[in-house]
Amino acid sequence: MSDHPSAPAPRKGMPSPRLAEDEFKARFLSPFRDPAYANLQSELARIADAAWDAYAHSRKSPQTGKAGAGFEDPSYDLSTDWLAARAAIADAQARHEDPSARSRILVINASPRSEHTCPGEMSKSFRMAQLAGRALESEGCSVVHLDLSRVTSEYGRHIHPCKACFSTAPALCHWPCSCYPNYSLGQTHDWMNEIYPLWADAHGVMIITPVNWYQVSSPLKLMMDRLVCADGGNPDPTRTQGKDAVRAKEIELEGWDYPRHLAGRVFSVIVHGDAEGAENVRRSLSDWLRAMGLVSAGPSAEIDRYIGYWKPYAGNHEEFDADTAIQAEVVNAALALAEGVTAQRTGKLATPGEHLKAPRDK
Repeated sequence: MSDHPSAPAPRKGMPSPRLAEDEFKARFLSPFRDPAYANLQSELARIADAAWDAYAHSRKSPQTGKAGAGFEDPSYDLSTDWLAARAAIADAQARHEDPSARSRILVINASPRSEHTCPGEMSKSFRMAQLAGRALESEGCSVVHLDLSRVTSEYGRHIHPCKACFSTAPALCHWPCSCYPNYSLGQTHDWMNEIYPLWADAHGVMIITPVNWYQVSSPLKLMMDRLVCADGGNPDPTRTQGKDAVRAKEIELEGWDYPRHLAGRVFSVIVHGDAEGAENVRRSLSDWLRAMGLVSAGPSAEIDRYIGYWKPYAGNHEEFDADTAIQAEVVNAALALAEGVTAQRTGKLATPGEHLKAPRDK
């Protein structure tokens, strides 16, 4: 029970997801159906035994190190993966704060479509990202491209889903996310430990996404959910002794400051569709970024458009070729973002009301 008189006990009662040994090994060995593995069955069986042992004993983070100085409990054992991710973010934040550095813009292609997998063709979002990147470079910006189609086309590239720790208590949601990698559950190759520093490093962020069923694309939504730790997340997992839900509730009720780790970066959003939903997706993306404390580069940097409106999908790239107006709008959005970043870094980008304290954080 909690020592805090008003800290509710975590609710329990969901059925266990634990697997029996036979089912676990069947799932573990399922990727090895290719005949190339036929002569390796005895070796695979031994590896499956080791994997079962890790699973049965819930060894989420088998390699750990002492937290060290700067943490509430320096002697607490933290995952070496998490410590490395934290160090990468700290380095990125230091670069971000260097006033002598070139402005860095993170340009995100959020479409899952790639010529290197089932669709057999590049996406329009990718082409827009290239247009935007060239425009930003013409303004002297350093551009980093994040191509989320790699989730669908590259071996072992994953963005694992958010486990919603924040909903239990924000202190349980660590910055960066400590839920992954989870070796005992096979939840590895998580891309977010590389993506977090890209956001921390950037002075500006441009997101380009198609409309998929009235929503953003699947890879973008995965990344968005995993960025919840950047908006109120706990930078010190030793305060919660790892994932102690009771302690996290106590900390929140004692008073949580909801640190916004990416606040102040400038953003642009480009949403394109072929039939419906573009305006709502653009609005929801902009609202999300503002909620995290990012700053819009202005109306020219937030656009939603239809390309090949209600026309056959087979000619969608030809429709984009012919739509020189949308191409020019993408360039203008990039130029507005570059201008906004310069203004923000020199203290000239004023947002009315930015000095006011919000009456509620969440």
